[in-house]
Amino acid sequence: MDVSFERTGERGYATVVTLPGRAPRRMDPAPGYDDDIPHDLVHYLVEAELGLANAVYGRALAGGGSFRETEEAPGDRRRRARAQRRLNKREAALRRGDHADMATSEYFAGVCDIAWRRKAGARPPEWAERRRIPDEDIAKVGRVVDRLDAIAPLWRAVPVGGSLTFTWPRTTANPEPAR
Repeated sequence: MDVSFERTGERGYATVVTLPGRAPRRMDPAPGYDDDIPHDLVHYLVEAELGLANAVYGRALAGGGSFRETEEAPGDRRRRARAQRRLNKREAALRRGDHADMATSEYFAGVCDIAWRRKAGARPPEWAERRRIPDEDIAKVGRVVDRLDAIAPLWRAVPVGGSLTFTWPRTTANPEPAR
């Protein structure tokens, strides 16, 4: 599965997942735009680096998540409604499954974002200024922060209309296609 983070405007981005042989699915607008590193990209790096197979991107690989097809389903209205019901049923089944990876992803996305901003000299949100990283999480946070250090300059360089693409679960961006 390819996961792309598209810069859709000066202060906006979309997250697009593409499985082989299927129409791309996107979340547009995606939450938490940031000039340095958007929220969904932090989640991607956390989940890939920590091997969280049942969180946002693992669910997307299984056909779930908040991503919607970019092309309308072929056929009449009833066929599209059936396709949407199947998608809703699949997502409900994924939600009933293992919640640990999703909770872990949320936790580490927040903690790693704060740690990375501190390291980069940016001011974290006011509520996080005195938050301490638990000793047992320091090594994991350090691994993700190293990935954020490597990816943030790549994201900053993406022009409006451009994108940064990864193949799940790799944490290095795919090279730009030849033009």
